[in-house]
Amino acid sequence: METKKYSSYAEINHDLEILRLEKEIHYKKMLLSIDKTKESFLPSKTVSLISDIYQKATSGMLGTILKIAIPYAINWYINRKRGD
Repeated sequence: METKKYSSYAEINHDLEILRLEKEIHYKKMLLSIDKTKESFLPSKTVSLISDIYQKATSGMLGTILKIAIPYAINWYINRKRGD
């Protein structure tokens, strides 16, 4: 790498500003990459979507009946005799 020769402080400040901005851009890219990696491992959007659907499905009279009937149906399915 060649050593650059400067003739004024303005040139030095200009290059330092460019380097500072490049550093900031690389830092922001790294943060974005980390956030995308986190999102790929944590399916928070999927979980919130499922919980929203569940809340809408279990609201009202039909939801109350389902909340009562589903545990009984699960217990019946688990405890049923295999030969019947």
